[in-house]
Amino acid sequence: MKSPEDRHTDREITENDNSSPLNTTTSNDDSYVELTLDLRDDMVEVRSVQPAIETKAEESELEALAKSMQRKRSFGSSIVGNASMRMRLKRLASLKRHPADRTSAAAQHALKGLKFISKADGGSGWAAVEKRFDELTATSSDGLLPRARFGECIGMNRDSKEFALELFDALARRRNITSDCISREQLKEFWDQIANQSFDSRLQTFFDMVDKDADGRLTEEEVKEIISLSASANKLSNIQKQAEEYAALIMEELDPNNIGYIMLENLETLLLQGPNQPFEGRSLNRNLSHMLSIKLKPTLEPNPIKRWYKNLKYFLLDNWQRVWVLLLWIGVMAGLFAYKYVQYKNRAAFDVMGHCVCVAKGAAEILKLNMALILLPVCRNTITWLRNKTRLAAAVPFDDNLNFHKMMAVAIAIGVGIHVVAHMTCDFPRLLNASPEKYKPMEPYFGHQPTNYWHFVKGMEGVSGIIMVVLMVIAFTLATQRFRRNRIRLPRPLNKVTGFNAFWYSHHLFVIVYALLIVHGVKLYLTKEWYKKTTWMYLAIPIILYSGERLLRAFRSSVKAVKILKVALYPGNVLTIHMSKPMGFKYKSGQYMFVNCAAVSPFEWHPFSITSAPDDDYLSIHIRTVGDWTRKLKTVFSEVCQPPPTERSGLLVAGSSRDTINFPKVLIDGPYGAPAQDYKKYEVLLLVGLGIGATPMISIVKDIVNNMKAMEEEEYDLESTGQKKRSGSGSGNGRNFKSKRVYFYWVTREQGSFDWFKGLMNELAEMDHLGVIEMHNYCTSVYEEGDARSALIAMLQSINHAKNGVDIVSGTRVKTHFARPNWRTVYKRIALNHTNTRVGVFYCGAPALTKELRQLALDFSRKTSTKFDFHKENF
Repeated sequence: MKSPEDRHTDREITENDNSSPLNTTTSNDDSYVELTLDLRDDMVEVRSVQPAIETKAEESELEALAKSMQRKRSFGSSIVGNASMRMRLKRLASLKRHPADRTSAAAQHALKGLKFISKADGGSGWAAVEKRFDELTATSSDGLLPRARFGECIGMNRDSKEFALELFDALARRRNITSDCISREQLKEFWDQIANQSFDSRLQTFFDMVDKDADGRLTEEEVKEIISLSASANKLSNIQKQAEEYAALIMEELDPNNIGYIMLENLETLLLQGPNQPFEGRSLNRNLSHMLSIKLKPTLEPNPIKRWYKNLKYFLLDNWQRVWVLLLWIGVMAGLFAYKYVQYKNRAAFDVMGHCVCVAKGAAEILKLNMALILLPVCRNTITWLRNKTRLAAAVPFDDNLNFHKMMAVAIAIGVGIHVVAHMTCDFPRLLNASPEKYKPMEPYFGHQPTNYWHFVKGMEGVSGIIMVVLMVIAFTLATQRFRRNRIRLPRPLNKVTGFNAFWYSHHLFVIVYALLIVHGVKLYLTKEWYKKTTWMYLAIPIILYSGERLLRAFRSSVKAVKILKVALYPGNVLTIHMSKPMGFKYKSGQYMFVNCAAVSPFEWHPFSITSAPDDDYLSIHIRTVGDWTRKLKTVFSEVCQPPPTERSGLLVAGSSRDTINFPKVLIDGPYGAPAQDYKKYEVLLLVGLGIGATPMISIVKDIVNNMKAMEEEEYDLESTGQKKRSGSGSGNGRNFKSKRVYFYWVTREQGSFDWFKGLMNELAEMDHLGVIEMHNYCTSVYEEGDARSALIAMLQSINHAKNGVDIVSGTRVKTHFARPNWRTVYKRIALNHTNTRVGVFYCGAPALTKELRQLALDFSRKTSTKFDFHKENF
C-alpha cells in the first residue's frame, strides 16, 4: 500500500515508441505513448501504456527525457538522486487521472466553464486577434508582440490586464518561452489553447496560471495570489483584502490531510462539484419551456393591413389610459383654438391683420389652458389622495404625472412660439403698414397709428410679454435632462447653471411668470371688457390648489418634527438615516417623502423612497450622493459619524450608542404616492431594483414578510381559540393581503453596494419561513459564470456558502449571481410557474433597463396566459 506521498508521485510521461512492441502503426498520431509510472525510492513501476498526442512545445523535452530512460528498466534511485529530473517529471504531469464523474448536472455545468475569452470560438476569433496583432506590431521593427499588449491583442478589457499577464506567463512556461515578446506563430499557438473547447485543456491552462513554479502542485501562497488576481479583475475589493483567509479555506477543503499542496485532480473535483444550479434550471419543465420559446419567437405578419391592425390593437390595450387622456387634452386644445380663430375672424381686427391675429389668439388660448393644467400634475398631495381614496386610478394614469407635466411644458413652448411669431412677424408689420382708412377701426385699441416696433414694446403688454419669454427660456433650458443631470461641462463660473440646484431655483421663476401672465392678460390690446379677459379664470383654481399644497407642506413639516435615531455612511457613497416616525404618519411601502436639511439648504426639498416597512416604529431612507445637495448632506452628517467597533472598512455610524449627538435638523414632508405602492393588487410580484433603485423594493419585501407573519398569527389564533384576533403586524392585516409569491432581483455594479441592505437581507432571509420571497443578488462587475476570470470566485462562493451559509460577494445569506440577469429567462420561468395569473412587475432604477423590461412584459402578456403589468419609477 502506498503512502500519501507515494500516491502523489504518480506521473505520466511520454516516450518515443520506435522500439515499443505495443505500437504497430507508423502514423504520426501514434508516435508517442503515455506511460503512467509509480515512482518509489528504488524502482519505477509501469502502471499503464496508452497512445497519446502531445503539443509541439513539449516534444523536445519529452524526447530528451525518454532517451535518458530508454536503456534502463529500473532507474528509481537515479531519479530520486537527480533533483532536476524530478522537477521535469512534475512539470510534465498530464491530465491522465482516474476519471471523474461527468454525467451529473453539476459536471455538465462545469464543462461549460473556464472560458478565457468571452464568445470566442477558435477560427472565427483568430481573424480579429490577427488583425489586432498587425495593428499592435505595426510600429515594431521585429514584428513581435510585447507581453504588456497580450491582453489587448486577444480581446480582454483593461480591467483584466493583470489576469492577461498571468495567462501569458502560464502559456509561455508550458512552451519554455522566456522572452517577453512573441511572434505571430507563437500567438497562434497561445490562441489555439485559449480557444480550445476541451474542458481538460482549459483546466490545465488555469492550473498552469496558479502553478507559477511549474512543479505540478499548488501551495497556499499560490492560491492566495490567484484569488487576489481574480478579485482584482472582478473589482471585488473585499475579497481581495481577505485573500489569505479564503486561500486557507480552499486548502482546508482540498487538502484535508495537511500535505501542504493540492493537485490538478483536486481542482477538477471542486469544479465538478460546481455551484448550485442557478434558478433558471431548477424548476423549468424542459418541454414546456421549449414550447414557450417557440411560441415567443417573433413572427412577421405578411399582410400589412393585418399587421397594422394587430399592432394598433396591442398598443391600445397597453396604453388605453394614456390614450384617452391625451385625446381629451388634444381635443380641448383644438376646440379652444377653433373657437378663438372663428371669434377673431368675425371682428374688425381681421380686416387689418388677417389670419395672423386669429392664429395668435388661438395659440394664446391654448397657452392659458396649459399654464393652468401644468400645475395639477405637481400637486402631489391631491394626486396621492385621488390614488388612495378614489377609483380614478383605474382610469387615470397617475404614474405618468411628470410625463404629462413635461408634455404640457412642450405645448406651452410651442404656444409661446406661435403667439410671439404671429404678432412680431405678421400682426405688428400689418398695423405699421396699413393705410389710414384701414387702420382707423384699430385706433380705440392701439391709439394713433404707430410708426415703429417700440410702440408695441414699451407698453405693459410688451414689457410683460418679453420678460415672460426670457424667464421661460431660462427655466425650460435648465430643466432639460442634459442641464438638470449635469451632463454638460461648462467652464467656471458658468458651471453653476448646470445641475439640480440650477433646475430647482430656475423653476421658481414661474412665480414671476404667473404674475406677469395675469398682468399681460388684463392689459390686452383688443379686449376691454373685464369678463372677456379670461386669463385669471383659467389660473385661479390651479394656483389656489398649488399654493395650498405648498402651505400644507410648510405647515406639516414644521409640526411633524423628527428625531434622528441613527446615521450610517456606507461604501459607495450611500447615506442611511433612521428617524423617529411622527404621530399620525401613515404610509404604504413603495411611497416616498421629501427631505429638507437646513444645514445644507433651508429651501431645497428632495424626494427619497422610504425603505422601512409601514409596521416599523421608525422611518428610514437611503441616499446616494450623486448631486450637489446630497454631497453636502453627506459632508454634514460625516462630521458626527465614527468608525464602528468592528472597524468594517468604509463604514461610519452615529447614534448606535447612548452618547448624545447633535445631529443636523431634518424636516420631512409626505408620504406621496408612487407606482410601487400598487403591489398589493397582485398575488405574484416581480420586483427589480437597479443600484439604489432597490430602496422601494426593500420596504415592499419587509412589508410582505410582516403580513405573512400576521396571517400565521391569525391562523394560529383561529386554531387555538376559535376566534380571529386582529393582528397589528403588517400593513395588510393578514388576510387582506394578496401577495403569495415574490421574485426580488437586485442588480448592482459594486460589491460595496451590498452593505447598504446587508442587515435587511439577512433579516428577510431568516424571517421568510414559508419561502414566499425568492431573492437574487446580481453583481455586474463580476464576469459571467463560466469565465475563467470568475472561476475561482465561484469555487470560493460554493465552499463558503456550504460551510458558513454566507455569500462571499454580498456578505449575506443570499447567494450572488454574476454578470447581468437574462431577463427573458426570468419572465419565462415566472410564466411557466404561474399560468393564468396576473403578475405585477415593478422596476426602480435608471431608464436604460425600462424599455427591455416593458417590452418583455408586453411580449409575454400577449403570447402566454400569464399577464404582466409593468410599473416603473426612474431617477
